Amino acid sequence: MTKEQLQEEIIQKVREYYALAHAPKQEFIPGVSRINYAGRVFDCSELENATEAVLEFWLTSGKWTKRFEQSLAKYLGVKYALMVNSGSSANLLAFFALTSPLLQERQVKRGDEIITLAAGFPTTIAPMIQYGALPVFVDIDERANIDVSALDSALSPKTKAVMIAHTLGSPFDITSVKAFCTRHNLWLIEDNCDALGSLYQGRKTGTFGDIGTSSFYPPHHLTTGEGGAVYTSDPLLKKILLSMRDWGRECFCESGVDNTCGARFSKQCGELPYGYDHKYVYSHFGFNLKATDLQAAIGVAQLEKIESFSAKRRENHARLCELLQGVRGLSVIGARDEASPSWFGCLMMVDSAQRRVALVQHLESKGIQTRALFAGNIIKHPCFTHLENGRDYRVVGDLARTNAMMERGFWVGVYPGLEQAQIEYIAQAIKEGCNAR
Repeated sequence: MTKEQLQEEIIQKVREYYALAHAPKQEFIPGVSRINYAGRVFDCSELENATEAVLEFWLTSGKWTKRFEQSLAKYLGVKYALMVNSGSSANLLAFFALTSPLLQERQVKRGDEIITLAAGFPTTIAPMIQYGALPVFVDIDERANIDVSALDSALSPKTKAVMIAHTLGSPFDITSVKAFCTRHNLWLIEDNCDALGSLYQGRKTGTFGDIGTSSFYPPHHLTTGEGGAVYTSDPLLKKILLSMRDWGRECFCESGVDNTCGARFSKQCGELPYGYDHKYVYSHFGFNLKATDLQAAIGVAQLEKIESFSAKRRENHARLCELLQGVRGLSVIGARDEASPSWFGCLMMVDSAQRRVALVQHLESKGIQTRALFAGNIIKHPCFTHLENGRDYRVVGDLARTNAMMERGFWVGVYPGLEQAQIEYIAQAIKEGCNAR
C-alpha cells in the first residue's frame, strides 16, 4: 500500500466518523434543548482538510495558510490578507502597524489620539492603551454604531486614526467616517470581527478602511477554532503587517524558504556587518502572531460556506424582527438603509435596567443564551480603575447612549445553526418576558 492509498483510507474513515459523531442533528425540544447564541457549523470537509494538514505535519503556517489567505483576499476584494492566531491579535497587529517608522509623518506615536467607542469589545482599544496612545471615546447612535456627529468634537491636533467596529455585523456610517478620515488625513481601521460578509452600498465591510480585521473564534461568521486575519490593499501596510506578525523581521521569505530576495548575504542593513544574514535582520519590534496550517485548513473549508452562512444569518434576523414587532417595552436595533448586515446577533433594548435583568434571566431559564453588548462601557470596568480621564484617555460628551445600552441592552443569537423553530421559540420567550409585570 502506498502512502497515498493509506491517506485516502484514513480520509474515508474520517468521513465515516463524521457521519457517526457529528452529522446527526438532535431534535429541538422547546424548553429542554439549549439554544446557544452561536456555535460551530461545519460538515465533513473541515475534518478532511484538518486530517490532511495533520498528516502533512507541517504544523506552522504553510501551504494551507497561503491558500486561505489568497481565498479570503479574493472573497473580500482586497489585495492582501494575512492570517493570525486570533481576532484580538488581528486588532493588535492592525494598530501596531500604524506605529511603524516607515509611515513617516503619519506614524502613530505615544501620546497620539485614536477615535473609538467605549461600547464594544475591549481588544479594539487595548492596543492603544498598551502602546501609550490615547483612545478618545465618542458615543453611539441609535443603531449602536459610532455617532458621526461627534467626530468633529473628538478631533484634536494629536488625532491620528479612527478604529471602530461594525456593531454585531451592522455597518457604521462608512460614508461619513471615511470622508472625515480623508479630510483630516487619518487612518481608518475597520474592526470587522463581527461583520464578515456584511455589505455597505453593495461592498463588503472591512475593505473601506486602510486595514480590516476578522476573528475566526467559534461563534464568529466562520471558524478556525482560534484564529483571525488582517487585510489591506496598501502594499506598504502589507509589508509592515507581515514584518510585525513575524517577529518584526525585514525578510519576507515564507516559512521554510530561504533567499527569496536573492541578496540574503549581500545587503547592508543598519549598522550590522555587511552581508549579515537577511533572515535575521529586524526592522520592527514585532510579535509572533502566526496561525497554523491546521487552523487554515479548516478555514479553507469554512470559507466555501461563508455566503450561505451570511444568508442564513440575514434570514434568521429578519424572521426574529418580524415576530417581535409591536412587543411592548422592547426596541430591536436595526441597520441603516444602505447596509445589508451579516448579523452576528439580534440586538435589542428594553425600557429599564430592571426589566433587562428580569428578561435575560427569564430567557436563560428557558434555555436561551443571552449576551450583553460586550463591555457595555469599557471605562466602567476594573481595568480602567487606575487610568485617568484626560491623561490616559479622553471622553467626548456624556456617553448617554453608551450607558443606556450598557444598562438596558442585550442580544440573542441568529447564527446559521438555528432553524425556524428555535427562532420562533426565542421570540415567544421574549414576548412572555416582556409581558410579565
